[in-house]
Amino acid sequence: MREKKTVFKLFFVWDFEKEERWLNEMAQEGWVLDNTGFSFYTFVRCEPGEFIIRLEMNPSSDYRAFVKELGAEYIGGCVNWVYFRRKAELGSFELLSDIDSRLTHLSRIDRMLSLICLANLILGITNSLNQARCGWLNLLCAAMLSYALGRIHGMKAALEKERSLHE
Repeated sequence: MREKKTVFKLFFVWDFEKEERWLNEMAQEGWVLDNTGFSFYTFVRCEPGEFIIRLEMNPSSDYRAFVKELGAEYIGGCVNWVYFRRKAELGSFELLSDIDSRLTHLSRIDRMLSLICLANLILGITNSLNQARCGWLNLLCAAMLSYALGRIHGMKAALEKERSLHE
């Protein structure tokens, strides 16, 4: 039986690049991602640097099949995030390889956050007007999601600027 360990680590939605970097650092240390859930990561022992890990917000089963054709293995998902690993010996493994694919990815995140933020805002206002005790919680969630949207919009603006410099 392979040696396993589970780690609890919280990443915010705008920190997906940081999360991916951390997962690849773990693989460099000989621990490859084997399963994931909300802030829980299960790793198994591997040869240091044996795998490259990628994650993306794209729940489509067609997309998972496409990535599998690239020699990658679908590890699992959490909400709309999907996690893949591929043997490093197969060469470079990039899912978001150009500015347009990165912008599309950020737009997917933006749409999801916008819907959840709007729902929390409506619920928060409605609950507050009805003097429900939990209205403040929805408003707090909406505020945090608004912050996340600001971070995502900043990332998109930086990519748009980068694209305009290359044109």
